[in-house]
Amino acid sequence: MPKRRHRGFPEGSDEPLPADCWLCGRTLGVAVEWHHPVPRSRGGRDVRAVHPICHRTLHAQFTNVELARIGEDVASLRAQAAVARFIAWLADKPPDFHAPTRKGPVRAGRRR
Repeated sequence: MPKRRHRGFPEGSDEPLPADCWLCGRTLGVAVEWHHPVPRSRGGRDVRAVHPICHRTLHAQFTNVELARIGEDVASLRAQAAVARFIAWLADKPPDFHAPTRKGPVRAGRRR
């Protein structure tokens, strides 16, 4: 297995890398990113390992305020219609699959 590339690996962490993505539950591939369920701008410190495509989808669909409100509740994230469709579409793709990420709906007060 090729050596994994960790983008944003939490410094000082001696915990082993999880085997599965926090959002979609598929096996992690070579490229791994770290998602703060509660954004750092909202006081979050904990991180979860995710595929790069899953990470981009989370930030395309939710604002930091929404992510802070949802927090660690991954079931609530997965229940959102757009995320549920994304996870179903991604289910049979290989771990290092990449595709352009579509932005979510533009909401009032949301900067692009």
